Amino acid sequence: MALLTDDEQQQVAQAIENVERNTDAELVTVLAASADDYTYAPLIWAGLVALLLPGLINFYPGWLNANELLLTQIATFIVVALLCRLPGIGSRMVPASVRHWRAGSLARRQFLEQNLHSTVNGIGVLIFVSEAERYVEIIVDDGIARRVDDMVWRSMVDVFTQRVSEGKILEGFLGCIQSCGEVLSDQVPVTQARNELPNRLVVLE
Repeated sequence: MALLTDDEQQQVAQAIENVERNTDAELVTVLAASADDYTYAPLIWAGLVALLLPGLINFYPGWLNANELLLTQIATFIVVALLCRLPGIGSRMVPASVRHWRAGSLARRQFLEQNLHSTVNGIGVLIFVSEAERYVEIIVDDGIARRVDDMVWRSMVDVFTQRVSEGKILEGFLGCIQSCGEVLSDQVPVTQARNELPNRLVVLE
């Protein structure tokens, strides 16, 4: 199931088009369902629980013999691994710092893959969202970074992140694009009509 409907994606594209009428900057938006599938998380947790199990059982000497303990460890590993693979559970068992690192890495890859680094005068702007991690980042190229302080983008990211946590992804995109447009029209005003990069929302499912 799509993160945003076709109509909602078109609203994002239209918002970008409206902004780019007043600025030379090139905006690209990317929405990812998740930065990683975290398939390793269930195996790690299952292994840890299975390894700790003998220590817990030792509080009751003679309760299980060696063969029974081995079978219990194997069964525990399988059960915990399967439970952790239930939707939404595996990613939550990964530390927030790791999830944000993965999302940040994906954002930087997208900046390059969407050719934002190749715009004339370095005026590319990426608005990136990873829904599962509730992660938002705005990455700008050198031509804009020299003119706009990072704190300006940070305030927009904070507002957008709150929208994502509320499940209001479309509203977050539209609000963020509008806020970016207000800054860019002032700092990077339009000097000529051109459109180097597509205005569509890039969806990574």
